[in-house]
Amino acid sequence: MDFTNVNYLSVLLAAIAAFVFGAAYYGVLSKAWMKAGRIDAVQARPGAGLLGLTFGAELVMAFVLAGVIGAGDMTIEYGLVCGFLVWLGFMVTIMAVNHRYQAYGWDLTMIDGGHWLGVALIMGAIIGWLSVGDPSASPS
Repeated sequence: MDFTNVNYLSVLLAAIAAFVFGAAYYGVLSKAWMKAGRIDAVQARPGAGLLGLTFGAELVMAFVLAGVIGAGDMTIEYGLVCGFLVWLGFMVTIMAVNHRYQAYGWDLTMIDGGHWLGVALIMGAIIGWLSVGDPSASPS
């Protein structure tokens, strides 16, 4: 990993895009997600604190993903591959295990897994794209 040449604008834009994607994604799948997660409509309404935590976590994710991507060629394609591998190796595997221990069905894992796949791909694409041709973002 290489954090020395992180493009902070790409990190911020990646986190914003991921946050917006999550709002739209769960907006569309809200009923299926609430049923799969055994959540009622009142519980499903996030407050400002939870939304702030979500955005902060996505900023951290984008920064770390930028470090991963920074270790290779800065391209959209490389960003997408890194995003996918981070999702496959960490995000979806952790969810699959946690959801089984928490006695949730595979439907919740599929819904949440789809969300985090979208987040990882969006972040990877934005970070890779905005770093193309950026001499400060190229590995030494």
